[in-house]
Amino acid sequence: MAKKKAPRNAKSKSRKKSGGKGGRGFFRFLFSINMFRTLMAAVIIALLVIFWNDIEDSTGAGIELFGWGLVFIIAAAVTLFILGWRRRLGLLIYKWNRWLGGIAYMLAAWGILATIDFSNGLFLNGYGGSFGREIIDYNNWVYIQVLRIIVLIIIGTFLIAPRWSVRAIKGFYYWVVDNFKRPPSKKREAKPQVISGQRPVHTKPSTETKPPPPSVMKEPLAAPEVVRSQNKLKELAAKAAALRPGAKKNLLINKPQDMKQIVGDAWKKSGQPTTGVVIDGWHLPTTDILDLSPEISFSEADNEQRKKLIEDSLASYGVDAKVVQINAGPTVTQFGVEPGWDTKYRDVREKDRDGNVTVRREEVSKTRVKVDRISSLANDLALALAAPTIRIEAPVPGKAIVGIEVPNTTSDMVSLRGVVETNVFQKLLSKTKMAIALGKGAGGEAIAGDLTKMPHLLIAGATGSGKTVCLNTIICCLLLNNTPNDVRFILIDPKRVELTQYNSIPHLATPVIVETEKSLSALRWLCQEMDERYKKLAAAGARHIEGYNKTRHGSDKLPFLILIIDELADLMMAGYDEVETNLCRLAQLARATGIHLVVATQRPSVDVVTGLIKANFPTRISFAVTSQVDSRTILDGVGAEKLLGRGDMLYMPTEAAKPKRLQGCFLSDTEIDRLVNFWGSQRSEEMDKLKMETLIANTPSGTIGGYPRDPLLEQAKELARQYKDVSTSFLQRKLHIGYPRAARLKDQLDAVLAEEGDGEQINEESMESSGEDGNDEQV
Repeated sequence: MAKKKAPRNAKSKSRKKSGGKGGRGFFRFLFSINMFRTLMAAVIIALLVIFWNDIEDSTGAGIELFGWGLVFIIAAAVTLFILGWRRRLGLLIYKWNRWLGGIAYMLAAWGILATIDFSNGLFLNGYGGSFGREIIDYNNWVYIQVLRIIVLIIIGTFLIAPRWSVRAIKGFYYWVVDNFKRPPSKKREAKPQVISGQRPVHTKPSTETKPPPPSVMKEPLAAPEVVRSQNKLKELAAKAAALRPGAKKNLLINKPQDMKQIVGDAWKKSGQPTTGVVIDGWHLPTTDILDLSPEISFSEADNEQRKKLIEDSLASYGVDAKVVQINAGPTVTQFGVEPGWDTKYRDVREKDRDGNVTVRREEVSKTRVKVDRISSLANDLALALAAPTIRIEAPVPGKAIVGIEVPNTTSDMVSLRGVVETNVFQKLLSKTKMAIALGKGAGGEAIAGDLTKMPHLLIAGATGSGKTVCLNTIICCLLLNNTPNDVRFILIDPKRVELTQYNSIPHLATPVIVETEKSLSALRWLCQEMDERYKKLAAAGARHIEGYNKTRHGSDKLPFLILIIDELADLMMAGYDEVETNLCRLAQLARATGIHLVVATQRPSVDVVTGLIKANFPTRISFAVTSQVDSRTILDGVGAEKLLGRGDMLYMPTEAAKPKRLQGCFLSDTEIDRLVNFWGSQRSEEMDKLKMETLIANTPSGTIGGYPRDPLLEQAKELARQYKDVSTSFLQRKLHIGYPRAARLKDQLDAVLAEEGDGEQINEESMESSGEDGNDEQV
């Protein structure tokens, strides 16, 4: 009650004050806008009363002149008065086309009224008046009158709806073209056109194999397989054309580009070089040897709908945010969300001159929405968008937005050729030949990497997530741009089926290694090769392999050595300490000598990807994994467990603080076979195996005591010859191995020494027996 009485007291006080000051309220009412409107209405009524007779005379003349069109004039005047009264005369400028269209419709209606020939005491010139008759030219032919009305209607339609009118005209034009075009004659057979210097090709296959004339085929035929494939393609095309109903009897290939396409396909299938690019006697393949997959275009309406769902979902949870970017990628679409503001207000009560209390809201503080509030709503956004999983990148590196990655309804396949032919890859290729294509990002941009700057790559992911395809992509990228004098591969494939297809390429330093014992020997040889290369660099005064190869060409250059391991877990089970030691030593020291490691594993646990290995492999790729523990092991963070599989990966380069989401390149087995056949057909002489094949071939194999023969057995035998007492702890200390392996090695050493001792004893007994027989004979 106290709050209600306060305003009444204030009003009474204000009334007393106003009354005391001489009736200021009466003068305020006298000069108000309501009083002004009342006076204007009174003046208009007075003028109508005074000049009513003159208005009647002028009204009769107006009806005779305009007819019922006088209603249009009055409506236009009332419209202008209302717009002026509401201070909206600007609509006449902003919507000028609609106003002019309305005037055209009004004139057309006025002309229609003028066509009605009716006159009485009021309408002497018909319903349209003399002005309406002038619009349609009443004294002329009826066709002219109708034509004028139609023209006014068309002009009004164009002015009011220009876009719809243009679409209607286009549709009418295409309809006329489709329905009135001349149908092709079926009875008349097209005669074969003969180009100068070219004979027509008939449907019947000829027994002779004649090469195409030089006027059609610009490239010379270098192999008889090409000619045979051309004739076979012609025969198949002729048979297919003959089987069609109403087919022509003669089939002619009269376009040079068709013959060029046939020749290119034949070259591609036979694996022969298609260009004249030759480096040190080796032909480099072109990107035509790869397949190009069509790209899928996503509808903007779908993205706009998901954008609205994201904004509405965030707003329903009290988060002020707006989607400012939409980057459509091959597998996921990234929505860039800009956080809004959290504004706090307070209510301020104020009194006006009349004593009325008003409440005004005043801004107290304004802060940005926290990123954690958006990141915590990942599951809620996935529910709203009906998506299987959503990854939130908060924030996107280099941008003031939060990236919400939503899977597409249909995923697009990224081909290797589509990435290799982009400007990003070609620009990187102009700087280094060790460029590799990785895939396309969440926004559809191509991503490429330089293997010399990585300098080693660690790949992890569950079974079937795309690790082997990624390894094939890396190998084929290097095969596209490097000769055997530039790059040599050492491929270790414990699964025996993934990398064995590369056995025929001349880039291999040794055939694909599939046995564990030979894999360990390869690691040892690679460490020895690294030491030898450092000696060569020191003798030449070069700091790295690029400086050493500047003044050397051909086989004198030191080639890059790329070690690719398809499954690290299998090697770690065979020789944990030795594999870890050799890998870490190579990763720490081998960069300057041109030795690079690419290691893949499907079990990214701490006993396979140890801390030492992670520290020396700064560049990592993670495909879909099964748990957050595996994701933290390979990337030191979560996110890989939310990937979709089938090439969806997180790529973390050396210089990046956060991993980037990519869709990896896909490479089919047909493309790999084509590239392998291309290089295999060029092998003119056996390449130098870098003294490695002999070392690996001489690696002992077999089993001793039910266990595989240990590769360190020869070193243990050397120690046994130098020292009398060789124990398990002694082998553990000298060979830097664990106790279980040292115990197995001690058992194998004892068995081998026992066999050798028995053999020596037998030899001594045979020598003694032969000596006694000799003495008897002498006697």
